[in-house]
Amino acid sequence: MELRTPRTLLRPFQPSDFSDTFAFYQRADVCQFLLHDPWTDENAMQMFEEKLQKNNFSANNGLQLAVEFKQQVIGDISIFSTGMPDSVEIGYVFHPVYAGQGFAFETLQAVIDYLFETQKIHRIQAVLDKRNTASEKLCQRIGMRKEGDLKKDFWNKGMWTDTLIYGLLREDFYTT
Repeated sequence: MELRTPRTLLRPFQPSDFSDTFAFYQRADVCQFLLHDPWTDENAMQMFEEKLQKNNFSANNGLQLAVEFKQQVIGDISIFSTGMPDSVEIGYVFHPVYAGQGFAFETLQAVIDYLFETQKIHRIQAVLDKRNTASEKLCQRIGMRKEGDLKKDFWNKGMWTDTLIYGLLREDFYTT
């Protein structure tokens, strides 16, 4: 599966994407709101192998898409089932060098359109650390609605964190 936007190519990860991907996943500022710590020389290949294996979306297998710009991987889009019929969760990570340039918005619009039109998904959600204000603004910008604001509900990296849940229904996407 491949998706094109005006500036990017979204596609499953390839072995040659390792160094570009490691370049942003080894950064503490990138991983601060994620469920895992920054990649290290010791665990990076194992973490990357998991991305390579998630190359075809199904109810039992999530999809990891490399976001390529000018032959360089600048980000990562995750899509996985919530366990409910025709409902998925999306996640996204971008190299900070490309922040504020519209890449996340552009690629998520394409992914959402693909999920609703091609995969006939009913509902898309994003679950994020409330401290990640950039991610919250992106959810709002792509038309997602805040559905939950959970207080100190998740233990992550030695602390209780607040969780925001954003959602988007197929019918809402095409009327916004």
